[in-house]
Amino acid sequence: MTVAPSLAGYKAVSKLYNALMTGLVLTLVTRKSADAAAQFVEGHFRRQHLEKFLPGLKKLGLDAQPDAVACAQYHYFSNALGGVKTEYYAESDQKAWVRYPPPRWIWQGAAICGIPSHVNAGMLHGWHGHNGVSLGNNRLGFVCTGQTVDGSSGLEGYYFDYGREITESERVRFAYDETTPDYDSANAPKLDLADWPEERLKKVERGYAMEYVRSLVPTMLALFGPDDTRNHLGQAARLIGMQLYDETSALLGVEPGSPQSFATYLASLAAAQGETIDIAEGGGAITLHQTGWRLMDGLDPHLAAFEAWNRLWEGALAVHNRRLTLTTKRTTDGIEWRISA
Repeated sequence: MTVAPSLAGYKAVSKLYNALMTGLVLTLVTRKSADAAAQFVEGHFRRQHLEKFLPGLKKLGLDAQPDAVACAQYHYFSNALGGVKTEYYAESDQKAWVRYPPPRWIWQGAAICGIPSHVNAGMLHGWHGHNGVSLGNNRLGFVCTGQTVDGSSGLEGYYFDYGREITESERVRFAYDETTPDYDSANAPKLDLADWPEERLKKVERGYAMEYVRSLVPTMLALFGPDDTRNHLGQAARLIGMQLYDETSALLGVEPGSPQSFATYLASLAAAQGETIDIAEGGGAITLHQTGWRLMDGLDPHLAAFEAWNRLWEGALAVHNRRLTLTTKRTTDGIEWRISA
């Protein structure tokens, strides 16, 4: 038996992986230190930047724009496609604003109350401040004029070409006495979405959240090693799996209780991530076999990261039916889950 991907599955994956990123940062803040969390956030966003920024500019058709404008529009378009509220305003070719009004996608719900200012600023140092470096433009920096975690009405700021070579400390500057001009949605640039049906947009939103997990795993391993990855990422994953089970199982139309329905839950989420998965029943258990692991394709993460990621599903099962057991192992061609009493 195989399970096909669905719009509900895409939404469920987006919610789980969005929450996992948020939960991991909060776990680092509370169980390691705020400085460690800031280090992780900066490293995570730098990794994403180096992998995605320049190819993304070309894909969005922005690589011929003035650098400040191209950078602001990149965040405006890419975040909007990922389901993040974003605003844009260009004052000139040298100064272009981007603003992320609440609710903040990355710090969902009450989680924003637990994010220190310098932890949130890690994303600006990791990504926004490195745009000029990647573009080979040593005049370009980012000026942050407000952070939501501090009580501002949004995370906001502007890309600015100073017309002179800037120092490393000027790549991200904070100027809280300035504010973003009003957003004019009627005259703001728009992507041509004629060829973007609902399914494609939901897949993009799902992919946006998946990329966060794809980046956070190697970042955790590189910064803190396998033991901290197993412990801190695993703890966050289990809690998120438990907290979001009701919401995601309802999206997927899965009733709690039986091994069969949990197999459907797990297979639906895997299919929504683009995985090929088969379900078989026998020997007093249900076995799911996934061919490959597209989420981590090409990364070959440490076993500790695999174990930590699987605690998402262990957490979900603890709510689905706490008397059931989930046994997981890597196989030569993928992943095998076994659900038993």
